[in-house]
Amino acid sequence: MSTRNLANVTVESLANAGVNLVFGIPGAKVDGIFDALIDHPTIRLIVCRHEQNAAFMAAAVGRLTGLPGVCLVTSGPGTSNLVTGLATATSEGDPVIAIAGTVSRVQAGRHTHQALDVNKVLEGVCKSVTQVGVEDQVSEVIANAFRRARRYPRGATAVAFPIDLIKSTSVAISPFPSLSFEPPSYGGGNTKLRKIAVDRLMAAKYPVILMGMRSANKAIVASTQRLIKDYTIPVVETFQAAGAISEDLLHRFYGRVGLFRNQPGDKVLARADIIIAIGYDPFEYDAEVWNVDPSRHSIIHIDYTDTKVSQHYLPQIELIGNPADIIDELTSSIRASKPNYWTGAEDRLENIRQELDSWQATATAGLSTEDPVQPIHFVHLLRSLLPKETVVAVDVGTVYIYMMRYFRTYLPHHLLCSNGQQTLGVGLPWAIAASLIQQPPCSEKVVSISGDGGFMFSSQELATAVQQGCNITHFIWNDSAYNMVEFQEEAKYGRSSGIKLGGVDFVKFADAFNAKGFRVSTAGELKTVMQEALAYKGVAIVEIVIDYSKSSDLMRNVIPNDYK
Repeated sequence: MSTRNLANVTVESLANAGVNLVFGIPGAKVDGIFDALIDHPTIRLIVCRHEQNAAFMAAAVGRLTGLPGVCLVTSGPGTSNLVTGLATATSEGDPVIAIAGTVSRVQAGRHTHQALDVNKVLEGVCKSVTQVGVEDQVSEVIANAFRRARRYPRGATAVAFPIDLIKSTSVAISPFPSLSFEPPSYGGGNTKLRKIAVDRLMAAKYPVILMGMRSANKAIVASTQRLIKDYTIPVVETFQAAGAISEDLLHRFYGRVGLFRNQPGDKVLARADIIIAIGYDPFEYDAEVWNVDPSRHSIIHIDYTDTKVSQHYLPQIELIGNPADIIDELTSSIRASKPNYWTGAEDRLENIRQELDSWQATATAGLSTEDPVQPIHFVHLLRSLLPKETVVAVDVGTVYIYMMRYFRTYLPHHLLCSNGQQTLGVGLPWAIAASLIQQPPCSEKVVSISGDGGFMFSSQELATAVQQGCNITHFIWNDSAYNMVEFQEEAKYGRSSGIKLGGVDFVKFADAFNAKGFRVSTAGELKTVMQEALAYKGVAIVEIVIDYSKSSDLMRNVIPNDYK
C-alpha cells in the first residue's frame, strides 16, 4: 500500500471540501502544512497579522458563502489567540475550521515550550475540538470537522495536529471525496405539526414574521418573499437578518430590532397575535427584551434546529427542517383561503410605517456645513452613493446601532454585523474576506465601517488588505472615545469611566500602510470626500469627525410593557 505525506493529505482534503482560501500565521509547529500550501494550484494562502483576525476572516467566508472558512495557526499563543474569533463564529452561526499545530505526542502533557491543552482552551468556543492521534485519522477527522461546522446551528470546529504527525510521510488513507464533506440535508418538517400551524395562521388576525440570523440565506428569503407577496404580513428583521426583504416588498418591511425595545419593529411585534419566527436565535436579541408578555401572542418557530426555550420564548409549534421548504408548504396551504390579515388595523400599521420612514426626513434637516458629521447624515449619504450589491461590514460600537437600524439593504449578507458577541474589530477583517471571495478577487468595492476604538482592534490588517490587493474603503467614525459604553454608563451612573481615547492621526496611519488616507472634519466636506474615497481603487481609510451628541437617544423611548 502506498503512503503519503500528511501535510499534503491535509491540504488536498481542504481542496476536496471546496476551500480556496486559508487565513493564517505560520510557526514551527505547523510550517509543514504551510509548505504544502505553496504547491497547491487552487488554494490561496492569506498571511494575516494576528490570529484573531485570521479567525474573523475565516468566519466571514463562512457567513458569506455557507462553506466553512479555514484558519491555520501554530501552537501556544497562536492557538489561544483564536479564542475571540472562534467564540464569535460559533455564537453567531458562522462555519469555521481552525487547524492548529501542537507539540509532539511524546511531549504532550509535559511542561514544555509552547505546550497548551488545546481541548481546554477551545472547547468552550467550538462545536468540537479533535486532536489527531494517528496518521490515518487525518482524512476522516477533517471531513467530520467540516460536516460538524456546517450542521445547524453552525459554528467553529478545531483540529489539532502534533508536529511529529505533520512531518509524517506514512499516511495510508487518501483524502475523502468532496461528497464526504456535505452535511445532511433537511426536509419539510413534520406534516402533522405543519397542519396545526396552518390552522393557527388561518385563525390569526395580526400575524408578524420575525426573521432571525439563520434566515439570512437566498432560499429562505425567497420563500418568505413568496409568502408575503400576496398577504399583509409585516416582516421584522433582527440585525443579522438584514436584507431579507427586497426593495419591491418594502411595504411589508417594518424595520430591524435589537438591543433596546424602542423600534417600530418592536411595536409591530407587540401588536401581533401570532409571531412566525424564522431562523430566530435568542443569542442575537433576547426574547425577554422584545416578548415582555408572552401570553399576548403565540409563536411558530421555523428553523433548522430546535430552540432553547425560556419563559419568554416558548413556541406553541416548532417546525424543524428546511425553513424554505416549510414556508413554501405553509404558503401553498393558506393560498386557497386567501386570508385578510390586519383588517381594521390598517391605520396602526400606517402610523408605524411613517415612524419607520421618518428618520430619512431628518437626515439633512437643520444641517450646518461647518459642524461635525451627524451619524444619520452619513448613513443616508452612504446609501445614496453605493450600488445595492455592495457588501458593507460594520464593526461594533455606536456606529453599528445607527447602521443596522437605518441603512437599507435588500440582499441577505450584504450588511454584516456582530450582534451576538458584539465583538469589536470585525469590520476590516470581514471586509478583507468579502473582497477576496469575489470573482475575480478584489474586483468590486467593499465597504467597512468602525468607530475609532473598534478600528484599533484589527487595524494591523491594513497591511494584509494592501498586500492582497483588496478594494476596500473603510470609514472611521472618530469621537476619541468608546461612545457606546459612554452613553450607557451615563444613563446608569450619570457619568462615564474608562472611555477616553484619541491620539491617533488616522490619515498618517493609513499612509504608513500604503493605503490612501482621507479626513472629513465638517458635514460640508462629507459628500465630496466620500465620493473620492469610494472611487479609489485600492484600500482607503476615511476618518470622519463624528457628532455623537444625540447617541443617548438610541436607548431612549423604550416601549412600555403594556403597549398594545
